[in-house]
Amino acid sequence: MINYPKTIDFSKFKEEHFNKNDCKYGLPYEVKFCKKCVESNQRPSTTTEYSHTIKSNKDPIVFDLDGICAACNYTEKKSKTDWKERDKMLRELCDKFRRTDGHYDCVVPGSGGKDSVYVSHLLKNEYNMHPITITWAPTIYTDWGRRNFDSWIHGGQDNILITPNGKTHRLLTRLALDNIFHPFQPFIFGQKSTAPKIAAAMNIPLIFYGEDEAEYGSPSNEKSDAIVNKNFFCIDDTSKMTLSGIKIKSLIKDFNIDMSELQPYMPLNSEILEKKKIEVHYFGYYKKWHPQGVYYYAVENSNFKAAPERSAGTYSKYSSLDDKIDDFHYHTTGIKFGRARATEDAAHEIRSGEITREEAIGLVKRYDLEWPKRFEEEIFKYLSINSDEFPEASKMFEKENLDKDYYDLLANTFRSPHLWKYVNNNWKLRKTVWTND
Repeated sequence: MINYPKTIDFSKFKEEHFNKNDCKYGLPYEVKFCKKCVESNQRPSTTTEYSHTIKSNKDPIVFDLDGICAACNYTEKKSKTDWKERDKMLRELCDKFRRTDGHYDCVVPGSGGKDSVYVSHLLKNEYNMHPITITWAPTIYTDWGRRNFDSWIHGGQDNILITPNGKTHRLLTRLALDNIFHPFQPFIFGQKSTAPKIAAAMNIPLIFYGEDEAEYGSPSNEKSDAIVNKNFFCIDDTSKMTLSGIKIKSLIKDFNIDMSELQPYMPLNSEILEKKKIEVHYFGYYKKWHPQGVYYYAVENSNFKAAPERSAGTYSKYSSLDDKIDDFHYHTTGIKFGRARATEDAAHEIRSGEITREEAIGLVKRYDLEWPKRFEEEIFKYLSINSDEFPEASKMFEKENLDKDYYDLLANTFRSPHLWKYVNNNWKLRKTVWTND
């Protein structure tokens, strides 16, 4: 049963102090900010989603003894990389897998955003590969995201678009919000697993994702920085798997979802990956990743266009454009970890040399955790599970319809006292990058 959010114990959020034992998600109780960028040590590293529940702890980004985050140290590592040698490695890899018999020889997952345009266009036009692009449909398309997707395909790319059952995806998204405050999680399941499954089905042994997760501070693959960790898209025992914070058996029994409707979300078995000898690589290992450079390349080579307005919670107009639920994804992240979309964008642009740390701090102060108003009404309607459309599943919700009051109460249950204080009927972060120095 999905109960109405409980009223929290506000005494845990007093201005004067907090109990270290109340710190949620396994995060460091002392908040620190990188000395080079604006990233916080509360940022969770990218991890597998297949066992994510309300009780899950996160592995936060690592800071070194000098107070520098792993993402900045990775950028320093990139500055010493021999990119000509990496390009040679990429050409050798392509030579190994290139086909001349009319079949596809690599898979590029993406949505037609700047990153997937960059990877697929380069592979096809500079490295003479024959990619098939794979898209897991956004939850709710933005107009500009759909236009960029169409421009990408009509600009010269073959594509397979996978769109899951709309009602099932809607229900899973609502459950992910209620259970783990992560409305983007069902999308991530499909985004991570679709390309490997299609590659296996079509006997295509090479997959290219975009930038390495290490760009954001997550650990690289222990075996090779070029190889994507298979645990992001493979699981062997699905009986232990959770989706939207719920066991698969419960989704079937309690929420009237047929197992066939869950197939698009199910990951690949690693035995199939190994049997088919599928290699999954980060394109960013071979080509120096520069977000603005990637954007300009996409504009020049596929009629890619930035959004007509900045994204909620940040100043950027050219990344994560295609899905309306993105705004709430970053807002929920901000509630749980005290850092949101502007922090992510500004930290990356510091590392790329686009802005100074001082400029970034100002942008974070102005935009981070901004309320995502622009698609609010549409998202709340989408996440309402009414009895007309969901006659059985709706019985599992104490409140079928979602509104801002419900969202705010739910958000409070996911706040960690070491990050937040409640003062004069307002929520405030205990420590911010603009008050830290």
